[in-house]
Amino acid sequence: MKSLFEKVTAKLNAQGGFLKAVSVLVGGTAFAQVVGLVCLPILTRLYSPEDYSVLGIYVAIVSILAVISCLRFEIAIPIPEKDEEAKALFFLSLLSNIFLILILYIVLYLTYPFLQGFEIIQKLAIWIWLVPLGVFLSGLYSALQYWSTRRKRFKEIALTRMTQAVWGNGSNLAIGFATGSFAGLIVGQLMSFSGGLLRLGNSTYYDLKHIHKTSSLKETIYKYKDYPKYSTFEALANISAVQLPLLIIASYLMGPEVGYLMLAMKVLGIPMGLIGRAMAQVYLSQAPGYFNKKQLYGYTISILKKIFKIIVIPFILLALLSPYIFDFVFGEKWVGLGGYILVMIPWYFMQILSSPVSMALHIIGSQKTALILQMLGFIFRVVVLLCLAIFGSDLIVDYYIFSGFLFYLIYMGVVVASIKRKNII
Repeated sequence: MKSLFEKVTAKLNAQGGFLKAVSVLVGGTAFAQVVGLVCLPILTRLYSPEDYSVLGIYVAIVSILAVISCLRFEIAIPIPEKDEEAKALFFLSLLSNIFLILILYIVLYLTYPFLQGFEIIQKLAIWIWLVPLGVFLSGLYSALQYWSTRRKRFKEIALTRMTQAVWGNGSNLAIGFATGSFAGLIVGQLMSFSGGLLRLGNSTYYDLKHIHKTSSLKETIYKYKDYPKYSTFEALANISAVQLPLLIIASYLMGPEVGYLMLAMKVLGIPMGLIGRAMAQVYLSQAPGYFNKKQLYGYTISILKKIFKIIVIPFILLALLSPYIFDFVFGEKWVGLGGYILVMIPWYFMQILSSPVSMALHIIGSQKTALILQMLGFIFRVVVLLCLAIFGSDLIVDYYIFSGFLFYLIYMGVVVASIKRKNII
């Protein structure tokens, strides 16, 4: 008779090891989220909504630039059958990242006197000079993480997330207690970006050293030209649709609203980080195999069903409790936060459900479709919101939240339809 351990192990190894891989990533991410949860009630008493507004501006700028820092070569790393080709993609990612950072510092140096005229830049003060550093660290981690995904080193990825949580939150607390300055939030963000780089870097260096040949960079660029050509703009439109509205809201409302949104996104990002990113990492490692066997559609539907079953009850409970618990947990500075979280729940539910399978368009070679989707999403989520802000509408925050829900609903539908249309069952 099988022991309970053997039964659990057999279950986790089912379906090509998907559940086992997810469980490893979820375990590491769960630790990171617990650290964040424990620290949040302390951090909200050290830092005000206005402080989080400044952090929101910094994170928005870094996030927009970081997503294109490697020209999207990094997301192709898990796809090639040959390691020599994947190695070339990794080198292209690093070279693109370094080149962009140099350009950013040059542009920042030349335009800094002009940028000082904008109030949101004045809020950042000297910390704007750390934007390129944040972009570099984020891009480097992304390239290393995708290489580790290719090698199915999910345990290492999980450990880096634990390191990021400890370094980031530890810096926030230490500087907050020592100085009371919002600088702790910026430094903590940088420490979070850099956490785990050494661990992933060592294992990646070992791999690359034992791959004696490298595909021609020129030939690799030509073969994967659609990634910088289409995916770069797609990713830029996607992240801009999330982050640019924060900059618009910060520019036009000039209050703590961005701080409230930032913290609400941080709270709702916990299930996103716990479930969505873990499943996305594993889906990306498994999907190319199912694509080659012409079974990607069925596999994708099964993953969506699994995610729905996992998240539906926690989100219902969160919706019922959010108006009552968060004001108490985070302190009197944050009264009203529960209301923000409540109305943002549908948006994040759809985001968690759709995000793991969003890479399917790249796997099936539909980069143009992905680009068109993201460009339309950018117009819907940013351009319309900017018009509302210019005309002084009081609904810009509400529109930002609603547009997020609707976009992810449409995106998921298009992804599933595109896979089915390719007759990949």
